[in-house]
Amino acid sequence: MNNIGNGQVQNRHQALGLSDQQVLEMYQHMVLARKVDERMWLLNRAGKIPFLVSCQGHEAAQIGATYALDQMKDFLCPYYRDMGMVIAFGLTAQELMLSAFAKAGDPTSGGRQMPGHYGSKSRNILSGSSVVSSQIPHAVGIALSGKMQEKKLVALTAFGDGGSNQGEFHEAANFAGVHKLPVIFLCENNKYAISVPFSKQAACESIADRAKGYGFPGISVDGNDPLEVYKVTKEAADRARRGEGPTLIEAVLNRLVPHSSDDDDRSYRSREEVEEARKQDPLVSFSNYLKHSGLLDEHTDREIHDRIRMEVDEATEYAEYAPDSAPEDALKHVYAK
Repeated sequence: MNNIGNGQVQNRHQALGLSDQQVLEMYQHMVLARKVDERMWLLNRAGKIPFLVSCQGHEAAQIGATYALDQMKDFLCPYYRDMGMVIAFGLTAQELMLSAFAKAGDPTSGGRQMPGHYGSKSRNILSGSSVVSSQIPHAVGIALSGKMQEKKLVALTAFGDGGSNQGEFHEAANFAGVHKLPVIFLCENNKYAISVPFSKQAACESIADRAKGYGFPGISVDGNDPLEVYKVTKEAADRARRGEGPTLIEAVLNRLVPHSSDDDDRSYRSREEVEEARKQDPLVSFSNYLKHSGLLDEHTDREIHDRIRMEVDEATEYAEYAPDSAPEDALKHVYAK
C-alpha cells in the first residue's frame, strides 16, 4: 500500500538519513524526467523524433534507487526506460534532447543510437543495447572486475518484468550468486512485457521470489514510493560493499502510457485500468509527502514545474537546431582500425 502522502508518516526521509534538500532534489529529478518524457511524446507525434520508450510511472523507483548509490564510483547499467535514473546520475535535459534528435552533440552515441540507449563514460553509465536484458550480464562483469580490483564499487542494473524472463537474467544472477558479486538487480515490474500481462509471463507470485534459487535475497517493494526504494537499495548497496553478494529488488509500479511510441495499449489494457494506475502517480504522492512534511507548498511546487518546463523548452529548441551527425562518422568506434 502506498502511504507516502499520509501525514502520519512525515519525515520518513530523515529516519533514512536523507536531508530535506536531498528529497527536494529527488522530487525535482522526478519532475524533470516526467517533463522531458511528455515533451518527447509531443515531438514524436509531430514527426520530429523517431521513437520513445516512456519512463512515466517509473520515476520514483528510478530516482529512489540511484540516490542510494555513490555516483563517484558506482556504475549504472540501465535499460531503455530509465530516463529518471540517468538524470539522477547527471545527464541533462539538453543532452537527452540531443540524443532524441540524433544530433552530433549527443553524448551517448553522437546521434548514432536509438533514443533510450543511454550511456556516459564520465558518469559511469554503461551504454545500452537494443537486445533485451543484455545489460544484466554486463553489470555482473563490472561487479566482477570491481571485486577483483578491490574497488568496493557496486553495479546496479535495471530491467523490466519481461526482461527478467530472458536467459541473460538467469545466467547473470546465477554467476553473481556463486561468486558473491557486488551487483544489484532492479526489476521495474510494471506488470506488462509490452502487451503480455505478468500473469502470462511467470508462474511465480513475485519476481523477487526467484532470488532464493540463486542464493541471495529478493525483496519486493512499492515502486511508487521513492523512499522505500531508496531504503532497500541502500541496504543492498551496503551489503554488496561488505562482500555479501547480490540482491534482487522488485519495484512494483505502473506504466502510465503505452510501451513505446509505436505501441497502442488500447488493444490490451482497459481505460479503467489505466485510470486506476494514474491514481497512484508517484509524482503526486511524493509531492503530497513533501507538503505534509512542510518542505513544499503549492506555490513552490508550481515554481518548480514552471522552471523545469522552461528548461525543457530551452533544451528542445537547442537540440532541434543543433548540427546533425556527419555521415562519415556512422562507423566511428564500430570497427577496429
